[in-house]
Amino acid sequence: MAIGEELRRGCFWQGVLAEAAATFIFVVMVLGASTAPGPLAPALAGGLVAGGLACSLGTPQANPALTLALLCTRKMGALQGAAGLLAQCAGATAAAAAARMVLPDDTGLVTRLALVTFATSDHAAPQGGLALGSAVAAGALAAGPFSGGSMNPARSLGPAIVTGVWDDHWVYWLGPVLGAVLAGFSYEFILAPSASREKLGACLACRDVALVETTSTSPSSPSAHAPLPPPAKQGRGAA
Repeated sequence: MAIGEELRRGCFWQGVLAEAAATFIFVVMVLGASTAPGPLAPALAGGLVAGGLACSLGTPQANPALTLALLCTRKMGALQGAAGLLAQCAGATAAAAAARMVLPDDTGLVTRLALVTFATSDHAAPQGGLALGSAVAAGALAAGPFSGGSMNPARSLGPAIVTGVWDDHWVYWLGPVLGAVLAGFSYEFILAPSASREKLGACLACRDVALVETTSTSPSSPSAHAPLPPPAKQGRGAA
């Protein structure tokens, strides 16, 4: 699809708006909870809001690491991915600016040095929100005492832009992005029910993975091996 045609589609801009809004909501909730002592409050806030967004807004990524993973696995177009990344960064920056205006200080805004990863699924069912929220909360609780538990680069980028504190900021991009890309490749080409060598080849050849589908028929399928029924015999006349 041409770039101009893509930009004229209403669903394209709806997706961009959803990414900006979802990232704003996620970051502002986590930053607000970060004023509480200890990692429990921001971890629960992050898990609950991630699960709620997954169920209510059609599973926006709201995370640059996940968007980059989808791009690397050829599950998303370059234009859609670039627009999503810009929307996420804008939403996170707006959230950090809003939080800074209402919070008493900047202590809970900026995340500190640690190597964190982000793993996610490429789709979500209604129960997927619970799974996603639980994973976010668990990861934040595990890494919180060491780093603040930031598994979302946007959560770290927004406060860095607003406060001007960039100490070790690269770690909060490298860790989540590497984790998300590895998780995406592992799921899409090894663990997923639709995983196949054809899909991996399409990804490595920079082709659309969605166009490569396995069409093998189950051996037990009636249409695969069952012979056609014999034609019905015609009667000689009415009784």
